[in-house]
Amino acid sequence: MFLLQPSDLDAIRLSFQVACTATLLSTPLGIGVAYLLVHTRIPGKALVEGIVNLPLVLPPVVIGYLLLVLFGRRGWIGAWLSDYHIQVIFTLTGAIVASAVVGFPLLVRSIRLGMEAVDPAYCRAARTLGAGAWDAFFTVTLPLSGRAVLAGMTLMFARSLGEFGATIILAGNIPGVTQTIPLAIYEYTSSPGGDRMALSLCLVSIALSYIVLLISGAAGKSLARR
Repeated sequence: MFLLQPSDLDAIRLSFQVACTATLLSTPLGIGVAYLLVHTRIPGKALVEGIVNLPLVLPPVVIGYLLLVLFGRRGWIGAWLSDYHIQVIFTLTGAIVASAVVGFPLLVRSIRLGMEAVDPAYCRAARTLGAGAWDAFFTVTLPLSGRAVLAGMTLMFARSLGEFGATIILAGNIPGVTQTIPLAIYEYTSSPGGDRMALSLCLVSIALSYIVLLISGAAGKSLARR
């Protein structure tokens, strides 16, 4: 009942690859956007915050369609990338882009809360001791926000691991290429007699998510002790 097919192992591998890549690539940008929202006074900050949080309220299918319009061959970004022979739609890159866009608001919100909790007096003290703005950020703000950054990365990783709607629109459901765990489960539930294999992948997904939460909790405690 719980045996996995080679295609299922490919789906698990691709899910990890997509989630890890999307999280690692998004984290520096997420830190920058969170810092922008917390420590700067720029015109239109509310507009920027709204755009960042928009994927939280939009249906994933809508996000996937908008990305398809952008990255299609006639899209604003897709037409430019096609000049360099780079294709995003129906590729692993497309799955990574979809997961990154959907999970990015969770990353930013978590990091932002961590930065808001840092006492500004610490940064002011660092500046009075001769540290520049970047030095104060990398030696004070970022280390004190470490647990929030880790929590945001965990949330985004878990969200990317379970992403379905935007991925199937932008990247498709191609076994061995873009088929992640949720897409494989969808295919099994749409096929006669696929319920058992769908259940097996559901249990795998639950186990993986739980392991990620355990690792995140242990790492958070380690950072707190330091």
